[in-house]
Amino acid sequence: MLTFTLILAALLLDRLLGEPRRWHPLVGFGALIDAAERHGYADDRRRGAWLVAGLVIPLVLFSAWLTAPAWGWAVELILLYLAIGWRSLGEHGRGIGAALLQGDLPQARERVAFLVSRDTQNIDETEISKATVESVLENGNDAVFAPIFWFVVAGAPGVVAYRLVNTLDAMWGYRNDRYRHFGWAAARLDDVLNYIPARLTALAYALAAGGIDGTRRAFRCWRHQGTAWKSPNAGPVMAAGAGALGVRLGGAAIYHGRSEGRPDLGEGADAQGVDIDRALDLMRRAMGIWLVVLGIGALVIMM
Repeated sequence: MLTFTLILAALLLDRLLGEPRRWHPLVGFGALIDAAERHGYADDRRRGAWLVAGLVIPLVLFSAWLTAPAWGWAVELILLYLAIGWRSLGEHGRGIGAALLQGDLPQARERVAFLVSRDTQNIDETEISKATVESVLENGNDAVFAPIFWFVVAGAPGVVAYRLVNTLDAMWGYRNDRYRHFGWAAARLDDVLNYIPARLTALAYALAAGGIDGTRRAFRCWRHQGTAWKSPNAGPVMAAGAGALGVRLGGAAIYHGRSEGRPDLGEGADAQGVDIDRALDLMRRAMGIWLVVLGIGALVIMM
C-alpha cells in the first residue's frame, strides 16, 4: 500500500508542480553524459558499455543508500516525482496544438523540435500533428508509465536506473556512424528495460480506446504494425495508440537532412491538430486503468 500511495503522491506532485525549471537531476546527468563522451568516446561497443555501467551503477547504488533509513520513503517520493514528466509532456503537446489552431506554423515547428529528433524546419501542419501525437504516445510510456512500472518492481533504485538508461539512449542510441557501436549498449539496455512496460502501456491504450471497436482496432494495429517499426518498444506503443485514436501516424520523415521511410501506424485519416488533445486524453484514461489495477493489487497484498 505504501508503494501505491507514493505513486499517487508523485503523480499529484507532478500535476501541481511540473518538472523543476532549474537544477533538474536529469539535466545534470545529461551534462555528465556529455563529459563522458568528450573524454571517453571510441567507436567501440565495449567502451560504450563500460561508460554506461560507470555512469549508471554508482548513481543507482547511491539512490539505494539514500532510501535505506526509516525516512527513505520521502526520498523515494522525490525520486519518483522527478522521474515523471506527465505535466511537461501535456504542456508541450497543448502548446503545439494551440499554435496550430492559431495558424502559427513557425511557432508550432519551434515547439515540436523540443519533442522530436527529426528535422522540423519545413514540415507542414499534418506532419507537425503526426509528430506530436507520436511523441505524446511514445513519451507517455518513457516519461510516465515505465517509471511507475520500475518503481513498483524495484523501488527508487529501479526508477533511477530506468530514467538514467532512458536518458543515455536519448543521447547515444542513434543508428548513425558515430553512435552505431558506441551507443549500442545504451540502446539495447533501454530496449530491455522498456520491453514489459511498453507492452503494458500499449495494452492500456487499447483498453482506454473508449469502445469495443476502438479496442479491437488498437489490438489489430499493434499486432500487424508494431513489429515493423524500427524500435521494438515504440512500435507497439504508437501502433496501439494510433489504433485507439483511429488516426494514421508514421510515414516518411526527414532526419539529419535525409528522408527516412517509416511504416504507417494506425488506421484512418492522418492525425491533425485536434488529435493532440485526444492523445493526451487517451493517456489520462490509460493511467486511470493502471491506477485501478495497482490499487486492487495493493488491496489484495494487504489481505
